[in-house]
Amino acid sequence: MIGRLNHVAIAVRDMAAAVAVYRDTLGGEVSEKVPQPEHGVSTVFVVLPNTKIELLEPLGANSPIAKFLERNADGGIHHICYEVDDIIAARDRLKAAGARVLGDGEPKIGAHGKPVLFLHPKDFCGTLVELEQA
Repeated sequence: MIGRLNHVAIAVRDMAAAVAVYRDTLGGEVSEKVPQPEHGVSTVFVVLPNTKIELLEPLGANSPIAKFLERNADGGIHHICYEVDDIIAARDRLKAAGARVLGDGEPKIGAHGKPVLFLHPKDFCGTLVELEQA
C-alpha cells in the first residue's frame, strides 16, 4: 500500500539556525520558509536526491509543534511521510485493520498541496505517520 518515502519531518525551535545547519554545514538545497497556518507550522524543505527533510517550526502558541517541543526541548524527528496512490482507499483499509486516523479522518491539504492524513503513533511502532496522496 505505501509507496516511496516522501519526507522525514524534524521539529525545530529556531528555523534560521536549522536552515543554516542543513544549507551551510551539510550543503543541502533548502526551500524558502512557508507559513502553513491551517497546520500551525512554518515549513522549509531540504531536497535530497532520494527524498526530502521537512523542517517544522511552530506557528502560534497552539501549534502541535509547540506542544512537541515542550516535551522534546531540543526538537527532533516528528513524523515520517509515505506516499500512497489512493489516500481514501488507504485510509479505509487501515481503519478496517484497526489503525487510528487522527483528527476527523478526512484528508486535509498538506504542505505540497496534496491530500494528507496522519496515523496514530501507537499503531505504528511509536512513530507518527503521515500519508500523502501521490
